[in-house]
Amino acid sequence: MEDDKALYPPIDPFSAGLRGCCPRCGQGKLFDGLLKVRPACSNCGLDYSFADSGDGPVVFVLFIVGFLVVGAALWTDINYNPPLWVHFMLWIPPVIVLGLWLTRLAKGLLISLQYRNNARPGEIDRG
Repeated sequence: MEDDKALYPPIDPFSAGLRGCCPRCGQGKLFDGLLKVRPACSNCGLDYSFADSGDGPVVFVLFIVGFLVVGAALWTDINYNPPLWVHFMLWIPPVIVLGLWLTRLAKGLLISLQYRNNARPGEIDRG
């Protein structure tokens, strides 16, 4: 990755990750669709095979969205006591929209930070 720093200026991983851009050049797209990572950058050719965000972003998103929606649903139930079908109509769409949107942001950020910190799967040094 030292060659990357000589050819490409350093890119802020937070900016590139949240925008869904390539962590090396900051121009190419990171995602192919909503959450699927592209095989490589269309601008600089960076191979995204290193990008394995795993379940990390989803766990954070579930905690955040769950806290917000359950809190709002409890507040609504205590203050207005609507029927159950109103709760379904009110809270299922925000869970889906917020969940997908925040998962994309968190996944892009985590992949950018993986690139910036040269993160790899765990290795045991047996030397």
